[in-house]
Amino acid sequence: MRQRRGPASAGPRAAPPTGGSPLPLRAWAEALAAAAAGLVTMLVVALLGLWAAGAADLPGGAFPPVVAAVVVIAAGGSVELSGGAGALVEADAAADAVPLSVTLAGALVTAAVFLLPLRHRAVATTRELLGRVARTAVCWLVLLLLPALAARHSFPISVGNGIADELGQELGATPTVGFRADVPATLGLGLLWVLAVLALTFLVSRRAPLSSRLLRFQHAVRPPAFAMLATLLAYAVIGLIAAIVVLLTKGHPAETLAVIFLGLPNLAWMALGIGAGGAWTGHVDKTIGLPMPHVLDQVLRTRGGERTLDLGSIAEYDGRAWLLVAVAAVVLWTAAFTAAVRSPARLPAWRHALEMAAALALTLLVVGLLTRISAHYGLSLIGVGDLGGPGGEVFLRPELPRLVGAGAVGGLATGFLGSLAARRVRHPGEVRDAGEVPPR
Repeated sequence: MRQRRGPASAGPRAAPPTGGSPLPLRAWAEALAAAAAGLVTMLVVALLGLWAAGAADLPGGAFPPVVAAVVVIAAGGSVELSGGAGALVEADAAADAVPLSVTLAGALVTAAVFLLPLRHRAVATTRELLGRVARTAVCWLVLLLLPALAARHSFPISVGNGIADELGQELGATPTVGFRADVPATLGLGLLWVLAVLALTFLVSRRAPLSSRLLRFQHAVRPPAFAMLATLLAYAVIGLIAAIVVLLTKGHPAETLAVIFLGLPNLAWMALGIGAGGAWTGHVDKTIGLPMPHVLDQVLRTRGGERTLDLGSIAEYDGRAWLLVAVAAVVLWTAAFTAAVRSPARLPAWRHALEMAAALALTLLVVGLLTRISAHYGLSLIGVGDLGGPGGEVFLRPELPRLVGAGAVGGLATGFLGSLAARRVRHPGEVRDAGEVPPR
C-alpha cells in the first residue's frame, strides 16, 4: 500500500543549508555569546586585580564603580578624573594607562567564542562575514553601555593632617576626587576596539573563513600576523611564569597578583621591546607608584627629570638584564621559523625577512602606544603651590622611532634565519618526495 506524503515533507527544505548563513535568532545568539563572554571575562579579571591591589577597601562603596571603570578603559573607552575642594583648595588629577591583562583576556575570549560557529568552514561570503561582525559589534556596544553607566564615583581624600582635614570640613574645602566614564566617547572607542579585535581574528587565525576574493592573500598576511600574535602570547606566558616564581619565592602576594591581573602584558611586552633594542622614558615620584619589578622602580624613581629605560640603564642595577636579548632572539627566531613554515615554499628568504621586519616594526609600534602611562594627583591652595600629602606623578613614554627601528632590524635578521631553517619543512600546499628540498 502506497503512502501519501503530506505537507510535513516540506520541513527539511525550510532548514538552511549546511554551512550557510544561520537563522536570524541563532545568529544574534552567537553574536551575544561572543560579546558577553568577552565582557564577563574582563569584569572577572579586573575585579581580581583590583581586589589584590586593595581597591576593595576604598571608601564610599567605590569598588564596583572602579571595576567598571577599569573595564571601560581596557575596552578602549574613556574615563575622566575630576577633583575639587570648594573655593579655597583645588584638586587636580589625571590618569592614562591601559590594563592590558584585562584587555588581552577579553580580546582572546571574544575572538575564541566568535570563531566557534565558523571552525569547520573554510570559505564564507562577504555578506555573511560582515553580518556576523556587525551583530557582534551591536551586542558589544549594548553590553559595554552597562559598565560605562556604572563607572562614576567620588570620594574624599585626606591630606594626611588631622587639623587640615578638620579645617577643610569646616570651610567646605575637603578635597575630593571622582571619575566618570565619557559614555559617547566610550561607545565610539569601544566600537573601534571590538572591530579591531575581530579584524585581527580574521587576520591571524586559520580557523576563520574568508570570502573567495580574500583567499589569495591569506598565505601572504596570515603567517607573519600569526607569528606576531604568538610572540606576544609567548612573552605573556613567560611573564606569568616569572610572576609565579616571584609569588612563591619572594612574597608580596597581593602586589604580584595585582600585576598579573592588571598589568602583566604591559611589563612583558616592554621586555620584548627592550630586549629587541627599544626604549622608554619615564619617571616615578615617591608618593605615587605602580606595582612593578624592583629594578624598574630603581631606574624610574628619581628626583625630578626623567630616565631612559633600556638595556643599559637596567643593566646598571641588574646585570641579568642582558638575558632579555637572548630571550628576544630565541622567541623572535621561533616566531619567524613558524611563519616560514606556514608560508608557501616558493617564498624566497629575503621576502620573508621583509615581511617579518614590517610585522615586528608594526607590533612594537602598537606595544609602545599601548604601554604608555601618565598619572598625577595634587592639591593647591587657591590655585598656587602644592600642599603635599597625596600628590605626585608617574609617566612612561615610548621612544617610538627607536622601537620601530629595532623591530625592523630584528625582523629582518630573524626572518631571514627563520626562513633558511624552514627549508626542509613541508609548507602549505606542497607535495614532494621525502628528503626533497623545496626551492627558494
